Amino acid sequence: MRMAASVMALLAVMAAQERAVIVVQAPDSPVRMEHATVLSATEGPPVLVYAATNLKDEPLEQFTVMAFVFKADGTLKARQVAPGRRSLDPRETKYSAMVLDGSPVEPGDVIVAGINQAQRANSEAWWRADLQAAAEAKVPRKP
Repeated sequence: MRMAASVMALLAVMAAQERAVIVVQAPDSPVRMEHATVLSATEGPPVLVYAATNLKDEPLEQFTVMAFVFKADGTLKARQVAPGRRSLDPRETKYSAMVLDGSPVEPGDVIVAGINQAQRANSEAWWRADLQAAAEAKVPRKP
C-alpha cells in the first residue's frame, strides 16, 4: 500500500504544470527570492517552489514568504504568508516551497511572491517589508 501511494505521488508530480511567478523585493531586503515557479498537479493545491539567497554576511535564523494571487483583471484575490527556510547561512542559497492553499488558483490568475520578513540569528529583531503595493504595481488592473 505504501509503494502504491509513493507511485501515485510521483505520477502527480510528473504531470505537474509549471507557471511563472512574478517576484517582488524590497530594496533593503536581506534575502533575495529567485527561480520562483508554481507547480500544479492534477490533484491538490499548487506549490510555489523558489530559491532564497541570504544577501548578508551574517546568518539568518528564519524568513517568511508572502504570495499574492491576482485575478486576470488585476484584482487581488488572495494573500498568503508562510515560513521560509530556517538557518540560512551568509551568502547561502537554499530551495524551498510554499503550498498555495489560501484560495483556488485559476489558469488566468497571476501569482506574485517575495520575502516580507527576516530575522538574524541570535537576535529578536525582525526586518519587515510591506510588499502589497509592489505586487499590485506588477499586475495593473484592467477595466
